[in-house]
Amino acid sequence: MKIADTSAQDVVIAPSRKKKPYVIAAVAVALCALLYTTLAPAISNWSNSDVSISRERVRLAQVTQGDLTRDLSVQGRVVAAVSPRLYSPAQGTITFTVDAGDAVEKDQVLATIDSPELTNQLQQEQASLQESRMALDRQKIQAKKQTLENQKAVDLAKVALTAADREKRRADKAYEHNSISQIDYEKAQDDLENARLVYQHAVKDAELNEESLAFEIQTNELQVQRQALLVDELSRKVEELTLRSPVNGIVGNLAVEQKNQVTKNQPILSVVDLSEFELEVDIPESYADDLAIGMDAQVTLNGETHLATLVTISPEIENNQVTGRVRFATHDAQGTALTSPQGLRQNQRLTTRILMENKANVLMVQRGQFLESGSGRIAYRVIDDIAHRVPIETGARSLSSVEIMSGLSVGDTIIVSGTDPFNGAERVLLTQ
Repeated sequence: MKIADTSAQDVVIAPSRKKKPYVIAAVAVALCALLYTTLAPAISNWSNSDVSISRERVRLAQVTQGDLTRDLSVQGRVVAAVSPRLYSPAQGTITFTVDAGDAVEKDQVLATIDSPELTNQLQQEQASLQESRMALDRQKIQAKKQTLENQKAVDLAKVALTAADREKRRADKAYEHNSISQIDYEKAQDDLENARLVYQHAVKDAELNEESLAFEIQTNELQVQRQALLVDELSRKVEELTLRSPVNGIVGNLAVEQKNQVTKNQPILSVVDLSEFELEVDIPESYADDLAIGMDAQVTLNGETHLATLVTISPEIENNQVTGRVRFATHDAQGTALTSPQGLRQNQRLTTRILMENKANVLMVQRGQFLESGSGRIAYRVIDDIAHRVPIETGARSLSSVEIMSGLSVGDTIIVSGTDPFNGAERVLLTQ
C-alpha cells in the first residue's frame, strides 16, 4: 500500500530579490527627521530650563480684568442683641418667682428682695415728711396771726393819726380866736406829727413782717419738698426690691439660690431677648486698621446669605484679635424691608463675610499659595510649558482673588500654587 505524502499541499515560493540600499537609507533619514522634529522642542525646553516639575503638581490660573471685592471671612458667634442683667438694689433675702429658662414678658415679676433696713428707712422718712408738712401748716397759721397783729397796729396808728389831725384843726380855730396859748397850739402840732410818724412806721413794719413771714413759709415749703424728694427716692428703691423683666424673653441662669442673702449690686439673673440677635466676630489684628463701622457684611445660614452691617469695633486688642459686632440689616440697598433669619440659637457659629472695599475694572488673578511663597512680589508666567519668573506688584486681596498692579497682563497664565519647590529658578519646565 502506498502512503500519500504532503507534496500536494506544498506551494512553490519564488525567491525574493534584495532591496536596494538607498531605499533603506531614505527610510532611516525620514525616521530621524521625524524623531528630531518631535523631540527637538522638548530637548530645547529641557536644556533652557533650570528645574522641571510635573504639570499635575502645580495649579494654573489666568489673569483677568473685572471688579474686585476686598473682603474678610471670619466666624461669628450668635449673641442676643439685648441681654440685660439684673442686680440687687439693696441687701436682703431674695425670693424668686421664676426659674431659669422660663419665658417671661416685659414688667413681669421675676423676684423680690426683703430688705427690712430699707423699708424701715422709708417709713422714718415718711414720718419726717409728715412732720415737715405739719410744721409748714403751723407756720402758715402763725403768719396769719402775725398779719392780723400788724394790721391791728396799722389800724390803731391810723385812728390815732385821725384824732391828732382833728385836735390840730380844733387848735387852729381856737388859736385864731386866742382861746388857747401858744404852747398848747404847738403841742397840738407836735401830736399830729407824732401820730403821722407812728402810722408810717406801723405800715412799714407790717410790710417787713409780711415779707419775713413769706420767707419763713417758703423755707418750710422747700424743706417739705426736699423731704418729699427723699421719700420718693426711698420709695423708688423699695419698689426696685421687686425685680421685673425689662424685655420679653427667657430667664437666663440664676446667679444665687432661692432664699439666699444678697448684697447690694450683686448679680441676680439675666433675661435674654430672643427677638433680636447679633454676631460677635473675632477679627485678626492685621485687619483692624482697615475696618470701619458701617461696613456691609454677609452672613451664611443654611446655604442662604443674609445682609448685615458691622456696628461696633472694640478699641482693644486681645489675643491678637479685635472683637466686633455684626447686626442683621433691616433693609437692602433699594430700601426693601428684610426679615431677620429664623431659628438662631445663642452661641451658634456662623460664617461672616465683611466687605471692606470694592474696586472696579482691575487686573486680578485667583488667589493662591504663590502669594506667601513669593511675598506677593514674584510670579511664574507660563509660556509653552516653560514657567518664567517675573516680578509683580500686588494690591488689594479678597478671599478668592488678588489685584495685580504691575508685571502681568490680561490673559497671562501663571502658577498660583506654592513655588517653594522651584528654589527661585528663573525658568521651570512643566512636564506631562
